[in-house]
Amino acid sequence: MAKKNQNPHLNPETFRDALGTVREDGKRYWVFPKKVSGIFYRYRTYLSWLLLAVLFAGPFIQIDGRPYMLFNIFERKFIIFGAAFWPQDTHLLIFLLLIFFVFVILFTVVFGRVWCGWACPQTLFMEMVFRKIEYLIEGDANQQRALKESPWTGEKIWKRGLKISVFALISLMIGHLVMAYLIGVDQVKEIVTQSPAENMAGFIGVVAFSGVFMFVFSWFREQACIVVCPYGRLQGVLLDDNSINVMYDYVRGEPRAPIRKHAEDTTPKGDCVDCGLCVQVCPTGIDIRNGTQMECVNCTACIDACDEVMVKVERPKGLIRYASENSIKQGFQKLMSGRVKGYTVVLAILVAAFVSLIATREDLEGTITRFPGMTYQEREAGRVSNLYNITLINKTFEPQRVEIKALAEGMDVEIVGAKEWVLEPQTKLEGRFFLVRNQAEVKVPQEKVMLQLTHEGEEFDEIKTNFMAPVGASK
Repeated sequence: MAKKNQNPHLNPETFRDALGTVREDGKRYWVFPKKVSGIFYRYRTYLSWLLLAVLFAGPFIQIDGRPYMLFNIFERKFIIFGAAFWPQDTHLLIFLLLIFFVFVILFTVVFGRVWCGWACPQTLFMEMVFRKIEYLIEGDANQQRALKESPWTGEKIWKRGLKISVFALISLMIGHLVMAYLIGVDQVKEIVTQSPAENMAGFIGVVAFSGVFMFVFSWFREQACIVVCPYGRLQGVLLDDNSINVMYDYVRGEPRAPIRKHAEDTTPKGDCVDCGLCVQVCPTGIDIRNGTQMECVNCTACIDACDEVMVKVERPKGLIRYASENSIKQGFQKLMSGRVKGYTVVLAILVAAFVSLIATREDLEGTITRFPGMTYQEREAGRVSNLYNITLINKTFEPQRVEIKALAEGMDVEIVGAKEWVLEPQTKLEGRFFLVRNQAEVKVPQEKVMLQLTHEGEEFDEIKTNFMAPVGASK
């Protein structure tokens, strides 16, 4: 039976009964992971430098003055790898999301939660930026714990104030970065250079994002992975005995026992010396020896800590390593299982369909609707008209001229405010036009009319709409 306020993850009988960061009384266990070093941590550090450089450079990468990546949810305009997607491309975005989700499922089935430990932005910023700053200012885990429990002295005020200031500065940088991905670098520059009153919406957006990141990385921390992120919970249905995860080799390690000099006990012992370092370095506060757990983000900190101990006690490395349940229990690894093959086939089909849709996508698209609240308008000389709204989208990076023509005999088109529509690159144009005809030619109260949209004399779309007018001769 676990003692009151004892971390349930340290007890193999109760570790699945509650979150490892919550006490029985509902209070939070504050995780102070010990500083880790080793080959995996070194490689993760190198990769984090590369990924953070790409992440911060992303909004500034442009091709012919156009952003390479833009996720403008406000104008419903997305630019992904230089290709623009508008609301009319929703089906393409759905396919792209399906490809992403199936890829994540396939990747998880094979390699477990390796994304979380090596490439997730939450882990990158928390472990490779904010945590390192914390180590630099407050020291290692024991020093941080002692500082937290100590009274408010001048040293504590100085260290906490410095840490919070640095955290706030980095959070502001991340907030500006997110806004740059959402609205573009030029708009962010305007927000920064103008007073808040001139661009209040942008200013509130930057402050809100910065505040969220400050909250997550200074207080919420590992709870974002444990409580908020659904990916950990998906492991229960995605992983199987062939999935590769950070795992403890219980066949080799059990039964655990510390090394004692001159011990007379001849009971067989495993390689695990029960030092507890794998628990001390874990950023989510779990014991990897209890098996696969939702909270594990595959960060490899326990691997580095355990390997270091194994070297000191002259035992083979790899007591904790990347492995599958089958490779530990039965000694063999099978990657291409039936599930993996099935997900691979589905992913290939989705990718092929997406490529096909991209190849056949039109560069210009139009949407026509009747003007709301109006039926028809009577004109001079026995003519009658209907008013329409038109939305045109130019997905290319060149100006485009669009013309419209009614295919019904005797029907004319009158564009409101212009003779033709000219669309700037990567823009949306909203306009109005009238369809006009002699009322004597109206045969039915609601006539189906086909409209032709052309560019440089070539048709790119035909749209059907209704023309409403009373039947009969003009008054």
